[in-house]
Amino acid sequence: MPEPQVVQPRAAELLAPVYRELLSSCESLRVRLLGPQEVPDGPGFVRADRLGAHLDGLVAGESARILAVHGREPRPHVAASRLLHHYLWSLCLLVSGPWYLSRRVPGISAEDLWIDLGTGDLALRPGAFACLPGDPAAGLPGTRVPGGEDELRAELRAAVADHLEPVLAVFQGPLKRGQRALWGMAADDLASGVWYLGRMLGDEEAGARAASLLLPGDTLPFPGAADFRRLAGTEGRTHLTRTRLGCCLYYAIRPEDTCVTCPRTCDAERVRRLEQPAATG
Repeated sequence: MPEPQVVQPRAAELLAPVYRELLSSCESLRVRLLGPQEVPDGPGFVRADRLGAHLDGLVAGESARILAVHGREPRPHVAASRLLHHYLWSLCLLVSGPWYLSRRVPGISAEDLWIDLGTGDLALRPGAFACLPGDPAAGLPGTRVPGGEDELRAELRAAVADHLEPVLAVFQGPLKRGQRALWGMAADDLASGVWYLGRMLGDEEAGARAASLLLPGDTLPFPGAADFRRLAGTEGRTHLTRTRLGCCLYYAIRPEDTCVTCPRTCDAERVRRLEQPAATG
């Protein structure tokens, strides 16, 4: 009898359980996972390589969501900034999350990611990834194997930059900001996503360490480092914080409630906010 054929798993199939773990840990990450040949149903989904043709509709959708939640209609550049921040944070976590959880770095092509005009939710069709030499997936179809941890972090930064370069070009006009400011936003969301995942898994320190290794500085096009520091609070408590390199313009929607990492926020205000029971950091 002929030997039974061994069917090798595809890279996308190996990423699926890691993504399910990521989504279960990060409730605020609104992403639908798709199968290898699947596309999202419904007329509202826009593929990432067509953002420019649908940008007005996407910004209008973000403006409507801000009005519904906050009761105020934002100026167009504010809505565009908030939309970009949502996209950056989601995309960065979709790349960095599997790295943090399993040392696998997905390459997310613009043809495999969609965003919904009405809700802002994303849909992802996982594909190839990079992994370390000791990973059981090393050598399987659809995987790349860099030499070690430093090289894998470089793969991660390159995967994020390759996806975001055309996205930032689309948003530059509506936001009226230069490339350095936009890449600063990308660096912020890359660092904050890893930090957030560490908190969600119960080890904020590990998340901050990982983000610091990922963004040590001098890693263009990202213009700065994660640059975490400690603030002294009350009763001997200390808090991790950083100052964002850019601004997501949340203060323009709720000026009384800026982000804790906002460059407009002084350290005394950060401590006060961090020690409030409802603060998230």
